[in-house]
Amino acid sequence: MTWASWTTRGVYSGHGGVLTEEVGPLSGDLTVHTTWAEGTAQITVQYTDAADWFTMSGSPVPCQSEEASRSLHEAVVEAVRRGAAATVPTALPGPDRAAGEPAAE
Repeated sequence: MTWASWTTRGVYSGHGGVLTEEVGPLSGDLTVHTTWAEGTAQITVQYTDAADWFTMSGSPVPCQSEEASRSLHEAVVEAVRRGAAATVPTALPGPDRAAGEPAAE
């Protein structure tokens, strides 16, 4: 089984924070974690240094490669920084789209 994981600590959310499945919005100093395995990326967030992790709304998503999972993780971090009840992006620009959606023409 091939897998990869990415973690970014100290991500300060924009106004409105990030939306989670379990508890609704989180905001403030967050840690973002992406795990990629078998063509799927799972994104979770927590208050930095807390024990509990929460599923970011929109996760899991189809993700075809380790490289795409890294790009997805970076896009998620940027979405969290923007806030506005951020959810997992459904597609990335370029050839490493995360969700397998066709590129806009």
